[in-house]
Amino acid sequence: MAKWIIDPDHSVATFTVRHMMVTDVHGQFNKISGTISFDPADPVHSSAEAEIDVSGIWTGISKRDEHLRSPDFFDVGKYPKITFTSTRAEGIEGRHFKLFGDLMIHGVTRQVVLHMEYAGPVKGTEEGEIIIGFTAAVGINREDYGMTWNVALVEKGGVVVGREVRIALDIEADPAE
Repeated sequence: MAKWIIDPDHSVATFTVRHMMVTDVHGQFNKISGTISFDPADPVHSSAEAEIDVSGIWTGISKRDEHLRSPDFFDVGKYPKITFTSTRAEGIEGRHFKLFGDLMIHGVTRQVVLHMEYAGPVKGTEEGEIIIGFTAAVGINREDYGMTWNVALVEKGGVVVGREVRIALDIEADPAE
């Protein structure tokens, strides 16, 4: 089984959450690291370990980023990392499969299913370079991870920040040496 290293310069985790019950707000984490064991001929035996440095959160609005780093949400001082450790893979259909694993956010670990797709491997731009890519998607309830801060919208009902968060990963990886 080939081992791959996540390329932090070409990988990102994005998220989308409903704001004020009317629009989606998007953000991303730019500091991802980890390893993936993967063979395109045998994806059912894949595994992955990944870590996201929460301080790298970016939504394009400094005030919002600071609030997301605060104890109201991620509490970066206490919980600086998001981690994922796979437990099994299944459901291979072409380049698509499911990767089950433990996702830890805000000090709480829950099992999730990443809906994966791989691309490559392909030759890179450097002599002898081989790279592979993965996309993944999962939805979570942020309150399941202890992030319960919110404000009720009294006049219209609802809340300022939705509970459901959609997460997408775009990963480029290089062979481990």
